[in-house]
Amino acid sequence: MDIGKIQEELERLVPNGIIKSHESLKPHVFTQMGGGADILASPSTYEEIQAIVTYAAEKGIALTILGNGSNVIIRDGGVRGIVLHTSRLSGISVEDNVIIAQCGAQIIETSRFALEHKLAGLEFACGIPGTVGGALYMNAGAYGGEVADVLQSALVVDKNGAIVRLEGDALKWGYRSSVFSSGEYLILEARFALKPGNYDEIKASMDKLTEMRESKQPLEYPSCGSVFKRPPGRYAGQLIQESGLQGTRIGGAEVSKKHAGFIINADNATASDYIGLIQHVRETVKDKFGIELETEVKIIGEEPRAEEHP
Repeated sequence: MDIGKIQEELERLVPNGIIKSHESLKPHVFTQMGGGADILASPSTYEEIQAIVTYAAEKGIALTILGNGSNVIIRDGGVRGIVLHTSRLSGISVEDNVIIAQCGAQIIETSRFALEHKLAGLEFACGIPGTVGGALYMNAGAYGGEVADVLQSALVVDKNGAIVRLEGDALKWGYRSSVFSSGEYLILEARFALKPGNYDEIKASMDKLTEMRESKQPLEYPSCGSVFKRPPGRYAGQLIQESGLQGTRIGGAEVSKKHAGFIINADNATASDYIGLIQHVRETVKDKFGIELETEVKIIGEEPRAEEHP
């Protein structure tokens, strides 16, 4: 793969985009670790996204979507092909009781925008550190609410570059999953149908949830948030705690002493450290309780070649 040629062609296709080659992805993920991208493309319009998707499909080049990296681990060998970064598409607007947010907008900022317009329904998202696109992808939720409760429709581009709108049953909601989990679509924008509410009541609810989050989660360290999905009838953090794993370390990665469901980058961890600790936790919980923990975090990229090991 001629990375220089791909960069030149993309720069012609998306003249207002930012195209970089051999770019470190550490600054773009919450864990602050992992490898780089062959090509990092940051478009600024839906048409530029269309152009990148179409180009990748025609050339047979792998295309990976990255929001703000709050729920992703990038392996130390990095990501081949094109990484499409959505950070420059962050607009939020309102029509009647519907909030329209672009894929790269922060879901936290979207919930605050709803508050300012006295619209209720997104309070649960006030502490979720992801983009709107990422929130739809995994049907993000917290404190009894989730994206499926409020999403009216999503504007998307399919693998061939066609823009379509999805709504209703086509969204295929599940626990921490949606139609977007299949990778068939790239999210452009979301329409959240909310209800008129009282500003002070909405704010009080958001303040309470924020306080709960800050008091219970190790936000002072880089991490990917909750690592594991909630197993039926149990809580992953409780199982990990009861397995005596809090404080367990591999390299610079550590099971948080504050919240057992979090694995933190305590001291310059590599992705291999982090993934190794995830596997150790899964094996220990399986041995003790017979429960197979399923990861909520998405792990992408390649293992480093022998000479690249950190």
